[in-house]
Amino acid sequence: MLRFFYVKHFLARENHKLVIQNFVKMKRISFKKVAIALGVILVVLQFIRPAKNEGEAYTTNDITHTVSAPIPDDVKKILETSCFDCHSNHTNYPWYTNIQPIGLWMQNHVDDGKKHLNFSEYNTYKPKRKKHKLEEIGEEIKEHEMPLFSYTLIHTDAKMSDEQIALVTNWANAEVEKIILPDSLKGAE
Repeated sequence: MLRFFYVKHFLARENHKLVIQNFVKMKRISFKKVAIALGVILVVLQFIRPAKNEGEAYTTNDITHTVSAPIPDDVKKILETSCFDCHSNHTNYPWYTNIQPIGLWMQNHVDDGKKHLNFSEYNTYKPKRKKHKLEEIGEEIKEHEMPLFSYTLIHTDAKMSDEQIALVTNWANAEVEKIILPDSLKGAE
């Protein structure tokens, strides 16, 4: 009986070694297959080109046609530098957006930004939404949530100084006060 136990134990140990050796071989083959598959996917992705956001930033519907007074030049410049790439109908694309999947990610990011706020289409918003978006501009910038950190890593000129933040926030807050809502919406604020 004891001899049977040793034989069984020995066979189990040898079987375990074989399992480990086969797993290692399989892992090498699997790694090669995965690497090849990823390479093929990356090559195929290069043929997928998302539509670029290359329209006009300033149109008859842009924010400059809806605010009570012309946007001060310094505020306009800050918005163009720090906001317009993701929040207007015109994006200045860097060279690396021609490499996929970076270009796909970037275009998704731009589309999402425009969905939340589009300075080029601001005049199409209803008064309540205009007011809300101006409030959000002030809040997001003041809390350093915009421009996004990932954007300012590469676009260092988009980082706002405290003076620029105060300038844009004060402008946005002043514009909020000038928007007159219809009486039916005043109680809904």
